Amino acid sequence: MKLAAILAVFALCAGPMGAQAQSQPPQGISAQAVHFAQVAALEGPASALGTGMNLGLRAAFEEANRAGGVAGRMIRLDAFDDGYEPAKSVEQTRAVIAGDAHIAFIGPVGTPTSAATQPLATQEGWPFLGAVTGAGFLRDPGLRNVLNLRATYDAETEKWIELLVDARGHRKIGILYQDDGFGRVGLKGVEAALERRGMAPVARGAYTRNTLAVKTALLDIRRAGAEAVVMVGAYKPVAEFIRVARQIDYNPDFATISFVGTDALVGELGPDGAGVVISQVVPFPADPSVPVVARYTEALKAVDAAAEPGFLSLEGYIVGRLALAGLQAAGKNLTRESYLAALQGLGDVDIDGLVLHYGPGDNQGLDEVFLTEISPEGTIARIAIGDAVKRDACEVSPGG
Repeated sequence: MKLAAILAVFALCAGPMGAQAQSQPPQGISAQAVHFAQVAALEGPASALGTGMNLGLRAAFEEANRAGGVAGRMIRLDAFDDGYEPAKSVEQTRAVIAGDAHIAFIGPVGTPTSAATQPLATQEGWPFLGAVTGAGFLRDPGLRNVLNLRATYDAETEKWIELLVDARGHRKIGILYQDDGFGRVGLKGVEAALERRGMAPVARGAYTRNTLAVKTALLDIRRAGAEAVVMVGAYKPVAEFIRVARQIDYNPDFATISFVGTDALVGELGPDGAGVVISQVVPFPADPSVPVVARYTEALKAVDAAAEPGFLSLEGYIVGRLALAGLQAAGKNLTRESYLAALQGLGDVDIDGLVLHYGPGDNQGLDEVFLTEISPEGTIARIAIGDAVKRDACEVSPGG
């Protein structure tokens, strides 16, 4: 993907910070500009997640810049690759903090990376905005520097089980999960949702992060006779699991998590994706009847005319708009401390009719989770659980 290549080159050239920090003012704030830092996967098996978020963030920021910025300042975004590895994420995060050339962290990707870097940001008083993870630890009301957008993984896993068990009647559920903090959060969510129904998984299979080593888990889950398989992982290993399952004529119902990256998964699977269920945490990215989506679509085209709407770039756009709302609330006399105080006092944030709710003890803006399904043509359709075959078709691109 062109965007991924550009970002990868930038990340490799910039290193952890390079000369960049020396050329930017303290806290990344001047009379002319304010700089945000994104530490996320820009290369490797999870790269579409970081680049998708980056695209959406830039769409929001460039939209604001075309209108004169905020308080006369242009909004800039600098991206640093962590390869979806905690150790590298810590290295990059520490370098950004030491450089003191950015006002906040925005759009980090992943549970294990966020678990490693959020404490560093919290210790230093840096805002930590819009992490692409539904892990519960980031919803701790004591984390005054953290603002989340998306619903929790527990909410997503409950929605899967509501569909697969309550609506479709499956009694044998298997789970594939990434063997780290992310995957184990999802595993616990599935186990809890099944336990509420007097059930337990018939098989559990794990794979190592940033690998495609899923075949052993697949054979164990098939041997257990799972009628449905839920998957907590990134798009490449999830796609590998489904693709090989199709090859050996194992065709249970498949469901996977929003973190997978819908557009990337569709692109990886092609025809093998038909029928795969994906939970979502933001509105349909190709439904211009929704005001925030219509505005996002225009902003996306302005920053990249070839880009197609997608769930991740829409999430990035909304997170970017949240960051801008904080800047507007902080006003002209901007510091990192005044920005953090403004974020903490936002309350309800209305983004073209999409209202994010924040308040005392609540740092998560959206609670909705809905289910979608991949069609044989690579489109995405919404599933209404009440009548499990009702669908509201919505075209999405396999790119983005």
